[in-house]
Amino acid sequence: MIAHCPFWNMEFDLKKTLLTLLHSTNEPLSIKDVQAVITRYHERAEQYLEDQEESADGPGQADEDGQEVMRDLLDQVPSLLTSAQIRDAMDSIADDLKESDEVFRLREGPNGYRLAVSPRYADWVRLLRDEPRPQRLSPAAMETLAIVAYRQPVTRSEIEAIRGVSADSALNKLMERELVFVIGRAELPGRPLQYGTTDGFLEFCGLKSLEELPSSDVLSPNQITEWIRSATMPEEQISDKEMGLAEVEQE
Repeated sequence: MIAHCPFWNMEFDLKKTLLTLLHSTNEPLSIKDVQAVITRYHERAEQYLEDQEESADGPGQADEDGQEVMRDLLDQVPSLLTSAQIRDAMDSIADDLKESDEVFRLREGPNGYRLAVSPRYADWVRLLRDEPRPQRLSPAAMETLAIVAYRQPVTRSEIEAIRGVSADSALNKLMERELVFVIGRAELPGRPLQYGTTDGFLEFCGLKSLEELPSSDVLSPNQITEWIRSATMPEEQISDKEMGLAEVEQE
């Protein structure tokens, strides 16, 4: 039999494998990351078999039955997982977690998938870490963020022309929250700065890309702002008052 084999008695289950990878990293897990792991698995398993064959005359040799079993195990893991297969498995994991009311939820962002604590239990983690609750964006910041999201690249004067008031304070707060950043300068007199949204904005709204934003030609400015507000305020999240804590005021 094969001794001390890291792949021995391993049965491949894609969903469980993905969950294991998700629990093992603090970074978003992309489809390319998963495919790279599968490729690495086959490379190392093949190398292990080659090493066993080369050392067949030495102590702890691998017999033919053991080699055959190892090959069978290797065959269980597809050499190529398509993006569609991985997405389907991730979608199934997300549904399972939600249906079973687990404390985690699976989220897909611009850089991949990650496990996040369900909003219902997020405040307990905050208490464990003794961290303040993130402040919600003010209506002015929400309106400004909506304009940047749909009009980017956009200048401060263009934002102010739409809102009718100064955008300095709102833009500064959005940049502090890393939701908006300077992406360049406009080809206009004075070369004013242009603003756009960050990947943090996509994470903030639970989006994979800007293409997932609701179509601006069918929504009014107020509806756009309301959509961003609802996207960033999960319904399941309980209030500070319900937790017996002092409520945090908006920015």
